[in-house]
Amino acid sequence: MTDGHDAPATPAPTTAYDPLTDHLPFVHVGDRTDDDLRYLTRFRGPDRPYAFVAVPGVDGPRTTLCAPSLFADQARREFPGDQVETATTGRPAGERAAAVLTDAGVGDRLSDVEGDVSDIEGDVSDIEGDVSDIELHVPSQIPHEAVAYLQRAGFEVTATTAVGEARCRKTETEIDCHRRVQRAAALGLARAETVLAEAVADGDELRWDGRPLTTERLRRQAESVLAAAGVAPAGNSVIGAGETAADLHYVGDDRIRPSETVLIDLSPRGPAGYYADITRTFVVSSDGGWDRRAYVACEAAREAALAELADGAGVAAATVHEEAAAELAAHGFRIDSDTVGFTHSTGHGVGLSLHEPPSLSGDAVLAAGDVITVEPGVYDPEEGGVRLEDLVVVREDGYELLQPYPFGSTPRVRELE
Repeated sequence: MTDGHDAPATPAPTTAYDPLTDHLPFVHVGDRTDDDLRYLTRFRGPDRPYAFVAVPGVDGPRTTLCAPSLFADQARREFPGDQVETATTGRPAGERAAAVLTDAGVGDRLSDVEGDVSDIEGDVSDIEGDVSDIELHVPSQIPHEAVAYLQRAGFEVTATTAVGEARCRKTETEIDCHRRVQRAAALGLARAETVLAEAVADGDELRWDGRPLTTERLRRQAESVLAAAGVAPAGNSVIGAGETAADLHYVGDDRIRPSETVLIDLSPRGPAGYYADITRTFVVSSDGGWDRRAYVACEAAREAALAELADGAGVAAATVHEEAAAELAAHGFRIDSDTVGFTHSTGHGVGLSLHEPPSLSGDAVLAAGDVITVEPGVYDPEEGGVRLEDLVVVREDGYELLQPYPFGSTPRVRELE
């Protein structure tokens, strides 16, 4: 098994700011956990707030990153925009963003107002010149404190979805980031499948390497390969067995027994922040009952979803979900139930967030560059759970599977090429 260490480094993704052109001036404030801010700045900053500001420029949006002073060098290395502004004082990020706007000539009408704007009696919109008609665009998740500073500076704050919409369409560099981390996820999955293949049934339990095999032991084996491949599990290694395989987000420790489904869902994050998402389901010593019927149904649903994606850009997302759901229903499984059968969408967008638009059960029309999961699954707490998931990029005339992985519910020793 290879881990890809000898492959050439993936170019760092950059950000085109043209989608903000009709939403200027624009401000966002957050920390390194905010994926919109990561997209805008490419800055892997601290766990305290910093700001991004975009204003009209001669050749398009002119952008500034307001970085903490201790991160100045890192910010200048990573930020693809125009300038990095740092401050040694402890001024809040929202206040610093307002100062950048004023320095850029946005909000000049406040310059003749004496004293702090917050001290003016009445609504600031009553000031001569009506400063409140300077419409400032922000993402909906911007912190309230930052909004308060911006409003105090006289801006009318309006939420925009421009950043989220721009993030949906991945560039080839971003897609390559997904491809690399999906490859690493497949290597981790191959390790977990190999451990299952090597496990030995001993009464009502499976034993591997001399001890009972549990979901936590299996998770550690998979995550050791992820680490060697240079990606982070990010707390997203979902492995369940039997009843816990019907729990969509199980990350606990459960003993693995013969004849029960073992669902392995790995979603690591790569160095550039982009996620993978892959799932397979296995059974050691299957009795050929519910698990076999569920596996066949999920394979058929996956093929139906991919057949709908074969037309590429312009396909309605909901029809992909509907085709998969119809196939599962034809195999006798419940649809749109909360606990039994097919209980979730056929897929979702993946990028700097593990779950982002578009949803395959929503009203979106898929576009070239959308990176989505295809993941039909059926669940029954009394029987187990089966899910098959792959990461796909929508192309103009079809789709691309970012990392093939073999199928089959009986685990085998895997050596991925």
